[in-house]
Amino acid sequence: METVARRRGGGIFESLYKVVMRRNSVYVTFVIAGAFLGERAVDYGIHKLWEANNVGKRYEDIPVLGQKLSEE
Repeated sequence: METVARRRGGGIFESLYKVVMRRNSVYVTFVIAGAFLGERAVDYGIHKLWEANNVGKRYEDIPVLGQKLSEE
């Protein structure tokens, strides 16, 4: 019964192999795109975490320093 399941569709790893890892060009593109998107996601998350922890301590939060003085 196990061999019948393998012949029909296999598991998730076989599907991943068929889609991504069979050709080197597709695999390299997948790795580069994954690294780029992963870096963007981590950067966004760390930035939001840093802003949440430093509310009131940033340059923009200081009323006198965060505003541009109008020249009259």
